[in-house]
Amino acid sequence: MTESTGLLSPVRAGTPVEAAVDDVAWVQAMLDAESALARAQARLGTLPPEAAEMITRCARVEAFDVRAIALASRETANPVVALVQALTAGVAAKDRAAAEYVHRGSTSQDIFDTGAMLVARRAIALIRADLTAVATSLGVLAGRHRDTVMAGRTLALHAVPTTFGLKAAGWRRLVLDARDRLDALVLPVALGGAAGTLAGYQEYANMDGHHGEGYPARLTAAYAEETGLAAVVLPWHALRTPMADLAAALAHTAGALGKFAADVLVLVRTEIGEVAEPTVAGRGSSSAMPHKSNPVLSTLIRSAALQAPCYAAALTQCLVAEDERSAGVWHAEWLPLRELLRLVGGAAHTAEQLAAGLTVRPERMRANLALTGNRVATERVAAVLTPHLGRAPARALLTEASRVAEQTGQPLHQVLGADSRVAGHLSEQELTRLLDPAGYVGAAGDLVDRELRD
Repeated sequence: MTESTGLLSPVRAGTPVEAAVDDVAWVQAMLDAESALARAQARLGTLPPEAAEMITRCARVEAFDVRAIALASRETANPVVALVQALTAGVAAKDRAAAEYVHRGSTSQDIFDTGAMLVARRAIALIRADLTAVATSLGVLAGRHRDTVMAGRTLALHAVPTTFGLKAAGWRRLVLDARDRLDALVLPVALGGAAGTLAGYQEYANMDGHHGEGYPARLTAAYAEETGLAAVVLPWHALRTPMADLAAALAHTAGALGKFAADVLVLVRTEIGEVAEPTVAGRGSSSAMPHKSNPVLSTLIRSAALQAPCYAAALTQCLVAEDERSAGVWHAEWLPLRELLRLVGGAAHTAEQLAAGLTVRPERMRANLALTGNRVATERVAAVLTPHLGRAPARALLTEASRVAEQTGQPLHQVLGADSRVAGHLSEQELTRLLDPAGYVGAAGDLVDRELRD
């Protein structure tokens, strides 16, 4: 039986992150948590090294019936109980003595949460690689189009001129910010025992003659080294900061990629046509309209960006957990976490394709600028006239002149040149220069240069 085909989530279907967070990967991560715990205990002398070696050797998902574990979890509310039973039986079949040391002193949440952090780390490595590739491609676009002038749009309308290079540099900055947030995450091992006191671990250590001070801290440190995760001071069974932080960083990543996609979806519109998605045979086809080539990459990314905050909110609300282990709150984290990793991983992989293959059309940008007859530079003329006329009168003059130009079809510089209030201060040649969109992009080029140096 297939765990999930991705039919209703095409943004992640077939991407590397899908396999990194599926049921098989999750079971393997929990097995990795179990074997790492055994090795950590062996390092501290509270478990025979040969037992740890046997547990590690048997902790391979290929030997387990993942579906059976899932069905058994209905009776225990989590999959770890059945997994530990299956692992114990597998070890016992090869070494009865070693089987006594499986899951020694541990509890389900230690294994599940540590496994979840391993899954997250592996998924984030894929996401991070894609973000780096996206940023590289966007950096190329920003440099190549440093001075490619286009209409800046605010509230859906032409505002003042900008450059495509600055727009691409902005996308790049968001992607790098997202990568930085992922890099800053602390993904810890979970080690607390039945109620966060590590009593079971300590008791087994005492039974083995390890009465020294600081055993729980040393075990946590050894466990962190074995898994490659971080060690934290307090068990986090009911202190869900790691999950909330992970959710926030993933939601930010989805939003950063979503901004890129949303802008592309505007620019690819038929009547705008300033960029085009990369074309591949069969991609973007319509079931009804043969002429269409839909912007599917941007659509997929945006769909993920719109869903991600919902899953992040679900994880954040799980901070409100009662007691030393919650009933239902901890359990409510699992599916949202996986879906969030899937969505962000799928979006990042899709964004890499989009950024690498995006076609930029400067000629369309120039044509669209001409639609407003250089009125996108009225702010500049108003600023120049302000010392002569005053700020409010200069603005009112430009507003009226823009209205006349739009209604009559006259070039704006001619409308202004015919106004005596303007003619006394600016020649037609000066007006033409001031209204040239290419001459009014401010610090766009310098901003691109500064961004690309970072």
